[in-house]
Amino acid sequence: MLVPSRRRLRLEVWIVLGLSLGQSAVYSVVQLLDKMTRAPLAEGTSTLNRSQSTREYFDLTYQLLDIIFALVPVLLVLYFLTDQRQAAPGEAGARSPFQKLGFNFARPGKDLLQGLGLAALIGIPSLGLYAAGRALGITTAIIPSALDAYWWTVPVLILSAIRHAVLEEVIVVGYLLNRFGKFGWSMPLAIAVSSLLRGSYHLYQGFGPFIGNAVMGVVFAWLYTRTRRVMPLVIAHALLDIVAFVGFSLFGKAVGLG
Repeated sequence: MLVPSRRRLRLEVWIVLGLSLGQSAVYSVVQLLDKMTRAPLAEGTSTLNRSQSTREYFDLTYQLLDIIFALVPVLLVLYFLTDQRQAAPGEAGARSPFQKLGFNFARPGKDLLQGLGLAALIGIPSLGLYAAGRALGITTAIIPSALDAYWWTVPVLILSAIRHAVLEEVIVVGYLLNRFGKFGWSMPLAIAVSSLLRGSYHLYQGFGPFIGNAVMGVVFAWLYTRTRRVMPLVIAHALLDIVAFVGFSLFGKAVGLG
């Protein structure tokens, strides 16, 4: 079996990040600097789901295209994690990338319970961290959804939440920890880099979300090293985003937000 060299794997990682969340991190840093040099950070606003057209069905089309193409790097990662060799006669077959990452429905009940627990563990303190960040002036006002109210708004927000969950957990946790291990990195170093990357592409929201997401990254990555399953992380992340996106869209104005 031909084992890829560390140099080849490093190049592979840079390509994946350059097409996905590494690119987002660079843009996030530039956006943060832009906001900080315009006005105090507390006066800035970060909108997560924007309308892209005033015409309903063109807006829907743009939203769906964004979701679909954002997931292409996940397919690339799954391809890179696929064992390319054929099993020899009598040899056990190679594991699929879904099995390697624990990104499957092998244990739905346990994954769901872990996901619910993680969502509660992360979600409740996040509200306090956001309030503290706003009070300290280090966090922008975050608007989870600015989509116009159409029949498809809630389903699209749910799909958007799932997109973010799959993209981030598969790449930043499952894939990167796999590759960092092949680099010979220690587990604490791998978790630290993965978590800092997660925080960095949220910097456009301010320093509070950077800290909160980095801490979330540590928790998620540590759990992954114990279970080798990314599915509970995807479930937790999706639930957090669904509550934020859909809850804001339905009840934001009623409670004086937005």
